[in-house]
Amino acid sequence: MMSSLSECLDQKQFCILVEYLCSVKSPLAVRKTLANFPAMMTLADRVHADNDPAPLDLATKYPDTVDKLIHFSGKARDIKDLERFLNDLENTTIRNLLLVTGDKLKSHDFGYEVAAQRTRYLESVSAIMAAKQRQIFKIGVAFNPFKYTEAESDAQYLKLHKKIKAGADFLITQLGFDVECLQQTQVFLQKNYPNFSALACVMPLTLKRAQFMVKNRVAGIVISDHVLQTLEKEYQSDPIQAEINVYARCALQILICKHFGYAGVHLSACHKEDEQKKLEQALKVFENFSLNECQQAWKDLWQADAQGDFKPNVKISSKPVTQTQILKYKKMHTMHRMFFESKMARTIGHFVFKPSFWNRSNAQNILLKIEHSSKHRLVGCESCGECRLGDTLYICPETCPKGLANGPCGGTSLDRCEFEDRECIHSVKARLAKKIHQTEILKTKLIPAISITTRHTSSWKSWFTDTK
Repeated sequence: MMSSLSECLDQKQFCILVEYLCSVKSPLAVRKTLANFPAMMTLADRVHADNDPAPLDLATKYPDTVDKLIHFSGKARDIKDLERFLNDLENTTIRNLLLVTGDKLKSHDFGYEVAAQRTRYLESVSAIMAAKQRQIFKIGVAFNPFKYTEAESDAQYLKLHKKIKAGADFLITQLGFDVECLQQTQVFLQKNYPNFSALACVMPLTLKRAQFMVKNRVAGIVISDHVLQTLEKEYQSDPIQAEINVYARCALQILICKHFGYAGVHLSACHKEDEQKKLEQALKVFENFSLNECQQAWKDLWQADAQGDFKPNVKISSKPVTQTQILKYKKMHTMHRMFFESKMARTIGHFVFKPSFWNRSNAQNILLKIEHSSKHRLVGCESCGECRLGDTLYICPETCPKGLANGPCGGTSLDRCEFEDRECIHSVKARLAKKIHQTEILKTKLIPAISITTRHTSSWKSWFTDTK
């Protein structure tokens, strides 16, 4: 039986996914329609805390007649965890799935000196590849269009190409209020994937919520100075009118996205019945507005003179690719072809890495130490067991705190990693790829997940003994 979400996406009927956090204890206002739009439940995974209740456990407490979208976050999870989750999901009637890498765990542990204990993240692209093999799920992915440097934006779109190639059926954007970025996403999709569905994440943004997100630097969410100042002035002037404006803005953003061609919205922080009624009232006010009228009302409510009012208040520039980075790539590429891809290297490798010798534990330990010592200082190798350097422009994915190989998470900010202690390696890759004309590999090469059981083994041995 086809889910309500699948029907809406297939028939291009605008819908609303109402998000529920599994940590919320209050009763949930579950509805099948909201403002005459089809409505469904979407259950978020590990948002408030690392040990939040599992979305699937909560979902089973509600009738099958209520359509649901279950989130699965890759935080501290392995590919085997996903397989167990998919098995459990198959035993229900739920077939809608959102696969995300997830933001930084509260208990994250990252350090080169304790690589064996390092926190791992199951990357969304790898998760899509595994889930797609089941051929029964409607698979959604997250996408963050609110990026304000060239390399950071390029990296997001390159990874989106991969997500769609891996088998994603629809995307949900990160929460954001720069509608110009939301429009750019639709332009991209219409040009490259005209039949692909997108939903936009929206929220009734109160002053309290905006202050929380700014104070806690919530990953991937941009609250500009202008937005925060506008909310502050409104609240100080007239708290009652400020609340009315909160729902008016949310309604306008929903209608603007509908005019842009979005398939629906993912509605956050609006799971209470009184909140939903306020939103319905606001939608009724603007329901007959044209796109131009909605956009003008949106600007008026935000007291915005220009689109720049929704962007970070920083000087944005494109960093140059250094000659050192180019030379390192060329050197590594030459070495890789010479020692791993040439016919001679293959012949020698198959002879040297005979199982009869290297299957002995002491020989494997020696080989692992040799490989690690030769590669760690050069590229940051963590002995993952399946070297992916040839697919990542010789920038080791293990130098990403989350260990992401296919591209960035959504939590970067102006080329800075979500962990704030380094530049995002995927921005570096995107910048280098454009310079050396290698963006195609970052757009099309799907890199599978590496199981924990494979880590801390030699990739050299597996390269020459596996059938490739």
